[in-house]
Amino acid sequence: MLARSVRQAGSLPITVNETDTRDGGMNSTSTLYSHDRAPSAVVEGAYACMMSPEYVREQMIEQQVRAGDVFDERVLDAMRRVPREMFAPAEYKSVAYADAPIPIPCNQRILPPLVHGRILQALAPNPEDVALLVGAGTGCLAAYLGKLVSRVRALEIFPELVELARANLLAAAVNNVGVEQADGMQLEEQNAYDVIAVTGSLPLYDERFQRALRIGGRLVVVVGRAPVMEAWKVTRLGEREWARESLFETVIDPLINAPQPPKFVF
Repeated sequence: MLARSVRQAGSLPITVNETDTRDGGMNSTSTLYSHDRAPSAVVEGAYACMMSPEYVREQMIEQQVRAGDVFDERVLDAMRRVPREMFAPAEYKSVAYADAPIPIPCNQRILPPLVHGRILQALAPNPEDVALLVGAGTGCLAAYLGKLVSRVRALEIFPELVELARANLLAAAVNNVGVEQADGMQLEEQNAYDVIAVTGSLPLYDERFQRALRIGGRLVVVVGRAPVMEAWKVTRLGEREWARESLFETVIDPLINAPQPPKFVF
């Protein structure tokens, strides 16, 4: 008979390892899905082989997030406690734990698990912190943050996503996150938050987010234009003093209404 196990590692595609116990345990590997293709019936077959969502979630944590140098146990535990598939559209639930962005309505995407983990680890959230999330999407990162801080204010510009995020967070029993329809680029608050995460990139850095930090607060934001973007951690040291640290390179969609650099003209 064939004994099947599924591996969802930090790189795609998802594979199934088959051990044929009839012929001395010879192994073979078959590819089920690659994320440069749209989901199809073969993905549903892959998901059926994945055993329980809890098992696949643990594989995501160990083989993607921890393997990507996210070692903060509070962060890993928060990601373990949130059912990521609840925040994915129905047609993508089967690949909610894959190392790839997940398309959601309004031409937006949920960031990959490793990027979520790196953002959370860099923020170093404390249980008493107040957090701001700019770009709530369907609520996945907001749910992770909700497990780590006392309160989360999440801003989302698209009304459809606001309603989805609220419904998803309610279904996931995350009750310390408030989702508001608002444009993050209109933020005017100062000295208000301990941690801030911006889920869309800024082609040009905008200081409004660092001004919204309390002294000692931490901001994580991705700056630049494709194909060269960099995640920064900005820490507020004093009333007029901030420190900036480069974290990792990535490419994510720009924040809606983020200022663009002037176009080069011959």
